[in-house]
Amino acid sequence: MSLNEQVKTDLGEIVDEWLATEYLQEDELFVIGCSTSEVAGKKIGTAGTEDIAARIFRELNRLKQETKIQLAFQCCEHLNRALVVERAAAKAFALDEVTVIPVPEAGGSMASFAYKHMDDPVVVESLKAKAHAGLDIGETMIAMHLKPVVVPLRFSKKYIGEARIGLARTRPKLIGGERAVYKDSRSN
Repeated sequence: MSLNEQVKTDLGEIVDEWLATEYLQEDELFVIGCSTSEVAGKKIGTAGTEDIAARIFRELNRLKQETKIQLAFQCCEHLNRALVVERAAAKAFALDEVTVIPVPEAGGSMASFAYKHMDDPVVVESLKAKAHAGLDIGETMIAMHLKPVVVPLRFSKKYIGEARIGLARTRPKLIGGERAVYKDSRSN
């Protein structure tokens, strides 16, 4: 199987597993960090390709269409891990837009591809720790964008291509103590 076919298969299975959960709700922010170099089995930042990014984008767009979430693609460290989002998401979450266009050499292949293929993309400096869930492909460090409290997820797939993945969702903080009640009995 070619690398492109492997990426499509791997990510397709991950998207299907996300869809089988109830973790993603309409209009929530879903952050993606992705090293296409790592997917290809190379060191992060050394062999990025928009061809791999295209495969990943298509599958994540399917996740977006089926769940109505908002995608946020993290740029690489050369752009301080800024993010590509739709203008409507930036407005809805009061995110600060910055002036830059990601390119493969500064921003990364995934963010560059997303910027070129989203409907009305903007780059924002940060998600202000407002993302509800995320997918880290190739250990790109997305945790700074997630809301507290982060809950790691264990899906059946551990890799996309050659890149290790991490998946997470968030939940509201549990506050109180031993006398606190966390489940509303009225909802039964």
